[in-house]
Amino acid sequence: MQKFLTGIMVAVLCAACQNTNNTVQSYDTVTVVENMVVDERSVPIFPKKAALTTDTAQRFSVELPMRCTVDWDNQSVVSVVAAEKIEMVRLGVGDALPDLAVDKYKFKDVTVAAALNKLLDGTDVSVVADEQLVEKISGDVASGTLSDTVELISKMGRAYYSYDASVAEIHLKHRAKWMIKMPKDQAIIMALLDAMHGADVRNLLVNWSDKTVVFEGDWQTEREVSRIIADIASKKYILAWDMDVYRVYPKTDNPIVWMNLLPAFGKHNVKMSVPGVVGRALVVGPEINTKTLQEFLSTQSNVVLISQGTFSIPNGWQSRFDIGQCSKEDRLETDLVVGATGRYGDYGGYQKIDAKIVLTTKYGELTSFNIPSSVGDNYVIIGIPTHSFVTTPETLISPFAELVVFMSPRIVSVVDAETTDTTSNVGLSGAALREFLNN
Repeated sequence: MQKFLTGIMVAVLCAACQNTNNTVQSYDTVTVVENMVVDERSVPIFPKKAALTTDTAQRFSVELPMRCTVDWDNQSVVSVVAAEKIEMVRLGVGDALPDLAVDKYKFKDVTVAAALNKLLDGTDVSVVADEQLVEKISGDVASGTLSDTVELISKMGRAYYSYDASVAEIHLKHRAKWMIKMPKDQAIIMALLDAMHGADVRNLLVNWSDKTVVFEGDWQTEREVSRIIADIASKKYILAWDMDVYRVYPKTDNPIVWMNLLPAFGKHNVKMSVPGVVGRALVVGPEINTKTLQEFLSTQSNVVLISQGTFSIPNGWQSRFDIGQCSKEDRLETDLVVGATGRYGDYGGYQKIDAKIVLTTKYGELTSFNIPSSVGDNYVIIGIPTHSFVTTPETLISPFAELVVFMSPRIVSVVDAETTDTTSNVGLSGAALREFLNN
């Protein structure tokens, strides 16, 4: 009996050993983060964010494909477009005022609301000032309609009115809303929008389908935009700049040797050198373009395209190009703004583009250049240290890394469509370009 029990125990032990050898016990990997157990079945927990527009939504713009793309292979130095009417209409004027006549009405040193109340005394129409209007006005209306008189008095007090016929009330405000009916040509549209940006007119709502733009503002805004429209309508030329912005990393512990540009392209292709407080602007011939410039830089450095785009202005106006708006990604230089003021015309007996190019950041002006150039010339701005944009005490970026800006100015000639047999947006080059400049 004892032998039988001993045999059973040995068999059980052997079975246990066999089971242990054939079975591999597995355990889940458990991660503990701040006293919380995290495994593959855990739900991520994120801190609450403020109710702000996300960066990608903030940067969305229908204009970006038009602003941030340059077809360098099909660039026209001079293009010709037909002139079109630009109309600005005030929105929200409400219903038509009663058809009443005004005769010999005088007012002196009163507010707009007081002048209108006196004018409408004895009628069913009342005046409601939605905002405080304290400016005093004086005037004398010999005769006219009620609508013309109300419009005149409102403008004198730098106010805007709207009429609600259902309650017979005239409402007064400091601000109003307008719609601009833009021309069809994209070059003129861009010049109009860029001029408005240059005049610091913001919150533009552009409908690219029906070619209209809506904006709000006070009398100063209305005056600036009206002046822009009148100026564009009277101009023969619109100036535009296509540009590439590069960051250049030297391949060695030495800066870029820019003097090598002369033997590489010939000194006749570098026409002018304009020093700035920081950097230098070179006026170069057509042979130095984005392709040949990158080929030259690649012999000494690694070249990274940071931003690319285009902007335009009416002749004699100013505008700006925001690097970050068309940036490939967030970089140190994305708060850089390239501003331009330019005029095409007679320059000491020569036909020149007389431009001032200003580079600014959120900390103020970085540098500027006054550049007179001929049609077909390009600009290459060099010597802007990348460390100008570094805000930390230390950085991994080489002290010899540079910002290089390539700018190619263009001229858009606006001609009378009724008297000139010209197809819209015709690009000129070669013999046709020389003939155009001679004429």
